[in-house]
Amino acid sequence: MTSPSDPSGVSAARPEAAGQSPTLALLDRARHGDPAAVNGLLERHRAAIRRMIDRRMDRVVQRRVDASDIVQDVLIEANRRLGDYLANPTMPFELWLRHMARDRLIDAHRRHRVASTRSVDREVPLATSDEGDRSQGGPVGQLADRELTPAAAATWHELERRFAAAVELLDEGDRQIVLLRHFEHLSTAEAADVLGLTKPAAGMRYLRAMRRLRGLLG
Repeated sequence: MTSPSDPSGVSAARPEAAGQSPTLALLDRARHGDPAAVNGLLERHRAAIRRMIDRRMDRVVQRRVDASDIVQDVLIEANRRLGDYLANPTMPFELWLRHMARDRLIDAHRRHRVASTRSVDREVPLATSDEGDRSQGGPVGQLADRELTPAAAATWHELERRFAAAVELLDEGDRQIVLLRHFEHLSTAEAADVLGLTKPAAGMRYLRAMRRLRGLLG
């Protein structure tokens, strides 16, 4: 669990905040070489990745590709690359998984666009509402999309780490609305549909999440 001396600087080592994030506890155990924690971490996020893939997969591709195969490929890749993520967690863990899932979906669409005699372009396309953050970790990363001096780049990386740590410390509902609104660029109505909420309830949850996030960032 994040300690008071954590270099992220997030004021989230409080016991009540720490208890809100099983993901952070699993990440810490994985960082210390616990293989059960790695398995638990990936399984904890399997359902969320499956929901994302089901929502974004083209109907034509759905007839040719099993969504569960894409999920498994994402988790295998995550397991292989987890050490790199743990060494430099510049985005929330679930967002890191979502980036890999999105890339796998894009690959699947490209393969079947070539293989099929029908054009997938005439069907419902892959959702691309988050194209703008393809190489970014979120709002902080978007601000850093420019040439930076080494010192400035180090400052941006530190901000990214703090933001990622703070998002992980939100409770499950608040974290989901932040990821959907800020990182997947969904509207309030779209996020409400994903989360099974009314639009007003999703709006209230988003405002609450942002207040808590500002508090964690100090």
